[in-house]
Amino acid sequence: MKKMLIMCGAGHATSTIVHAKVNNWLEENNLQDQVEIKQSAVTEEVDNIKNNDYDIVISTTIVPDEIKDRVINGVALLTGMGADEVGNEVKKEIEE
Repeated sequence: MKKMLIMCGAGHATSTIVHAKVNNWLEENNLQDQVEIKQSAVTEEVDNIKNNDYDIVISTTIVPDEIKDRVINGVALLTGMGADEVGNEVKKEIEE
């Protein structure tokens, strides 16, 4: 099972919206049993991301440079524009 982190600035508002959208997407693609999701704030998770505690990380806010290459930009899930690309990135990570 893959471990996914969904994060935003405070770990409440936008990450909650993205969490719901990702859950729906996982169900639509029959992948819900393959992913365990945690929701949090960026500041609380930087060290965990650097330590590879998560297989998939989605953020709706700016992240520090040292973890940028491990994070999927989730803003498209809020706007709807480019949401399919985010889904493709997540699916690729699940299948690895």
